[in-house]
Amino acid sequence: MRRIIDGEDPDRLYTVTGGRSRAGEAGLDLVTLLVSESDPVPGMQSEHVRILRICHRPTSVVELSAELELPVSVVRILLTDLLDTGRVSARHPSSAGAAVHTPDSEFLKKVLVGLAKL
Repeated sequence: MRRIIDGEDPDRLYTVTGGRSRAGEAGLDLVTLLVSESDPVPGMQSEHVRILRICHRPTSVVELSAELELPVSVVRILLTDLLDTGRVSARHPSSAGAAVHTPDSEFLKKVLVGLAKL
């Protein structure tokens, strides 16, 4: 008798990931945004095709996991495949323009002084 984890067949997950259990060094967290850089091509794994179609608009790792109904760990492995081939690009939502929106130290000192006066 097969054991089903969270409603998912472990044999299917093994097949989807090609037996891999780790995503490598991609550094994808739950809110990393992915965007398709190419369209699916014939012969691609069906999960890769779905990811490319979903990611025509910026989509987070956790959203992909929910949409694909796959564990986040499996989605990270699939995304690493697509990142390695340049089919998707990834960025953390806070990385865009972070330097522009960071307050300078002088402003932060003024805030501390104001809070101390309260």
